[in-house]
Amino acid sequence: MSPRVFVFPPYCSHALSDIVQGARAYDLWGTLAWQDVLRRYRRSTLGPWWITLSMGVLVGMLGALYAGLFKVETAQYLPFLSLGFIVWGLLSSLITEGCAAFVASEAIIKQVRLPLSVHVYRVVWRNLIIFFHNSVIFVVVAVLFAVWPGWAGLLAVPGFVLVSLNGMWVGLLLGLVSSRFRDVPEIVGSVMRIAFFVTPIIWMPELMPGRALMLDLNPFFHFMEVIRAPLLGRVPEFFVWSMVAGISLGGWGATLAMYGRYRGRVAYWV
Repeated sequence: MSPRVFVFPPYCSHALSDIVQGARAYDLWGTLAWQDVLRRYRRSTLGPWWITLSMGVLVGMLGALYAGLFKVETAQYLPFLSLGFIVWGLLSSLITEGCAAFVASEAIIKQVRLPLSVHVYRVVWRNLIIFFHNSVIFVVVAVLFAVWPGWAGLLAVPGFVLVSLNGMWVGLLLGLVSSRFRDVPEIVGSVMRIAFFVTPIIWMPELMPGRALMLDLNPFFHFMEVIRAPLLGRVPEFFVWSMVAGISLGGWGATLAMYGRYRGRVAYWV
């Protein structure tokens, strides 16, 4: 009896083909993403650095205020807070802007034949550019407070890759659903505003007793930890890595099924 060979359903194969072809057009979505950032600050002296400056001022003010309220040493709290805002900015932007990936590119979709994944790559790369700009804030804070992550800091690299890969499936899935149901971006925006307060960004996990259930069931906490913990010199727990891996596999599986079946309708929905 011959062994069974697993074969992707046709629609999943089509979805994978679209994603691979989109990745090959890196010169296109890379240029478009960079132009998006420049266009947002056209005729501005500092350009994209305004994003970094405004976040830096916010982190400095909140750090001085909440370090006293939480009775935590500023040298311990400010690096935590700065990384929290920087990583959260990446996560929230990937999700909220991913909802509009196809709707915002309506004109291109209807006029130019391109892999639809190009528009999601554009969103992800645009937010990665902003993330790298904002990372300067943590570098400054790390120098001021002598924060050195050591070898544990290298674990931030796979964490960053996992966040980027998840940003892709989120953009493909939510962009697809949002192009059909225009209420979805509003719902997602409301969820993200609530998630900001229940995720340890401003408050530190160890300051809240009985926090295990809130953190274990919060996917945003796990995705933040795979980047933030290594940069603070801590190795993320195995449970954190397993949660991120599980969400990644489940998310990509659902996305390939949905995107493969309905991507041909996006041009009509937008």
